[in-house]
Amino acid sequence: MPGGNTRTTVFAPPYPAYAAAAEGAIVTDVDGQSRLDFVNNYTSLIHGHAHPRIIDAVGRQLVLGTALSFPTESEVRLAELLVERVSSIEQIRFTNSGTEAVMLAVQAARAFTGRPKIARFEGCYHGAYAEQAEDDLLLPFNDVAALEAGIAAHEDELAAIIVDPLPHRPGFVDPLNEFLPRLRELTRAYGVLLISDEIISFRVDRGGAQQRFGYLADLTTLGKIIGGGFPVGAFGGRADVLALFDPISTGARVAHGGTFNANPVTMVAGFEAMTMLTPSEYDRLALLGQRVRSGLGELIETRGISWQVAGQASLFKLHPHPRPLVDYRSCAPTPAEQRVLEQFYLTMLGQGIILTPELAGCISTPMTDGDVDALVAAADQTFSLIEQS
Repeated sequence: MPGGNTRTTVFAPPYPAYAAAAEGAIVTDVDGQSRLDFVNNYTSLIHGHAHPRIIDAVGRQLVLGTALSFPTESEVRLAELLVERVSSIEQIRFTNSGTEAVMLAVQAARAFTGRPKIARFEGCYHGAYAEQAEDDLLLPFNDVAALEAGIAAHEDELAAIIVDPLPHRPGFVDPLNEFLPRLRELTRAYGVLLISDEIISFRVDRGGAQQRFGYLADLTTLGKIIGGGFPVGAFGGRADVLALFDPISTGARVAHGGTFNANPVTMVAGFEAMTMLTPSEYDRLALLGQRVRSGLGELIETRGISWQVAGQASLFKLHPHPRPLVDYRSCAPTPAEQRVLEQFYLTMLGQGIILTPELAGCISTPMTDGDVDALVAAADQTFSLIEQS
């Protein structure tokens, strides 16, 4: 395998640690070292590793079949749960990844509007499919004037605007209060579909990011936590748009197949995971997330370091600079800052804490106040070690 593995995101020079086992909030590598995992497979494992209820649900399904050339009741149950939780989703379909979900949402927007162009926000990630779309209209996040001008200039060809409401690649940039409501107003006025990409940000509230930030999208893409630790994606929204995928529809249609779409193992795992996410559990996760951000923020202030911490609910990220976090360009590290990020990541790994190489992380339900405090203590020690180097 080029690079020794199959995922660019988990490679870290000179080579990544290789995992042997995981349970709860702990990952143990092949050398027997155990670490607190604040990556949780890039936010997908909201219940941590090997949760007993998910293992039990999956075990019961394994003996009934893993992939069938028929629909199953398990996909209906998960679909009903998600439709109930997200106000803007009237119908939904499942895929095997977030990338596929975005791809199908984009295809639906083009077919429904009869227009070719998609707009997205600079530096935001929407899967490998979107990364390769060179003809997309790129707009700066949080810039209402640029948004208004961009839509007006391309109104006759713009099918959809896709937005990550809490952009994860720039580093969990907060949307300005007026930005998402104005985006919704403009897309509706110009007949442009709004796609809310909540593959990561869905975890911020029981009803997702749309509930948290107060807007309703035409289409929504989901993934990560809705699969209970198994490969998954989903796209849903207005019934008139989703009618494009109805095989018995008499109007225009978009084909959508996939050998493992809505496989019952993923569906039962996802249903169990989502059922466990009660309102009180969301509140507890948010409190732990705030404990992380407050603890790191106080540490930064006490040390007089020009860093900052961002994020909402159960998400957080360290930024190695004091610049206001407004969009991708304001968040992007300089080469010198990137070197510090890499040093901090590796040192934290040595302190028994797993973050992403970009120093982002998330909370999972097995975590406690003690786990959060261990992260803050490790960060304190890491800053000391970096100062000495």
